[in-house]
Amino acid sequence: MAEETRVAILSILVDSDESVEPLNALLHDYRRYIFGRMGLPYRQKDVCVICVALDATGDVINSLAGKIGRLPGVTAKTITTAH
Repeated sequence: MAEETRVAILSILVDSDESVEPLNALLHDYRRYIFGRMGLPYRQKDVCVICVALDATGDVINSLAGKIGRLPGVTAKTITTAH
C-alpha cells in the first residue's frame, strides 16, 4: 500500500546568489510534487522569499527540505497537514 501524501508549504529564504541555480535544479527534480510556487525578491534586504506548495509523502517533503537547507545561504522550513 502506498504511503499517504500530505499537503505542505515549504518556505525558503535565499540570500546567496550562488545557490539560486542549484535551488532551481532541486525544485525541478521535485516538480511532480509541486502544485504551486511563488517567489518574491525583497531588494531592500537583498533576499528572495520563495513559497512552494507540495503534495507528497513525509519522506519526500523532508528530503527536499533537507537538500535545500544544506545549500549555502539558504534557509528552508516546512509546515504540513496532519494527514
